Amino acid sequence: MKRLISWNVNGLRACVGKGFLDYFKEADADIFCIQESKLQAGQIQLDLPGYHQYWNYAEKKGYSGTAMFTKEEPLAVTYGIGIEEHDHEGRVITAELPQYYVVTCYTPNSQDGLARLDYRMRWEDDFLAYLKKLEEKKPVIFCGDLNVAHKEIDLKNPKTNRKNAGFTDEERGKFTDLLAAGFIDTFRYFYPDKEGIYSWWSYRFSARAKNAGWRIDYFCVSESLKDRLEDAKIHTEVMGSDHCPVELVLKD
Repeated sequence: MKRLISWNVNGLRACVGKGFLDYFKEADADIFCIQESKLQAGQIQLDLPGYHQYWNYAEKKGYSGTAMFTKEEPLAVTYGIGIEEHDHEGRVITAELPQYYVVTCYTPNSQDGLARLDYRMRWEDDFLAYLKKLEEKKPVIFCGDLNVAHKEIDLKNPKTNRKNAGFTDEERGKFTDLLAAGFIDTFRYFYPDKEGIYSWWSYRFSARAKNAGWRIDYFCVSESLKDRLEDAKIHTEVMGSDHCPVELVLKD
């Protein structure tokens, strides 16, 4: 079995102070991806014996950023998606492994008043094109905070959030397009009708205590990997961030 974990840590230094390293050791994942590290180079030294570390930082301080920690050394690692407009915010790392690519992604938030929705739409198209290009060579596993709850089942209050960032018709439509392009939302593959399982809760209004959350963190895989899917999990019990870790288990 291969275990992959993805977690938006919402500031890695803060998360380390809330038990990140304990969870990391306990999880013992083959590949562990994080989003929203909010770091610059040299701001943290993580001692992770047995893992190779790869970091992508935003140019803007204290913002965005991703990392990937792998037991197996990848054949190659790239940063960004090769488009100038998108590659200043440290949002993507791609590791090429013998049998597939693994991509960690922190999708841009459309922001209050949907100030960044037009940019987000360009990002969606360009990121999907990037994934499909990778797929020409080998299957793709991608994970991360994709900043969209796809269906009404994926958030507690769909009616009142319909025009809010992360649940607009436009963003949901792009995720539908992504699935139609040959990718599987692994959690829904195993649990198509499961309600009340979320991966993000606002820090306001005691949202987590009330489980008023959103499922916006995903593992998606190329259709060709379907037979290797063993399980997908959302670890709602793990604290340390306003998101919780999500997991994918693959057969060898």
